[in-house]
Amino acid sequence: MPSRAMRLAPLLILATLGGCAGIPDLPGTREDAGTREDAGVAQGYPALVPLAPLLARADALGAAGRITPATTADMAGRMAALGARAARLRGPVIAPAALARLRRPIDTSALQ
Repeated sequence: MPSRAMRLAPLLILATLGGCAGIPDLPGTREDAGTREDAGVAQGYPALVPLAPLLARADALGAAGRITPATTADMAGRMAALGARAARLRGPVIAPAALARLRRPIDTSALQ
């Protein structure tokens, strides 16, 4: 009967040989970061931009008279609608009645 060490030797050899393999180039690695951001924008995600230029542009639009009380009211309405939508999304994923039904133990008496 082989000893325990002899039975584990093939596993140790395979694990050691696996460590010698080269690592393939995978998409989404650090070297691919610029491409990944461009791909996100191409898929319809908004680009991340610094906040300071956006605030400067908003101040310039306000000074130029392009931000009026009507546009401010419209924006406040949109913000309220988004806030309400976010509140609805924070609710429970599973309805309370369904959750109670899932938590009940299974009756196995018919199986015996």
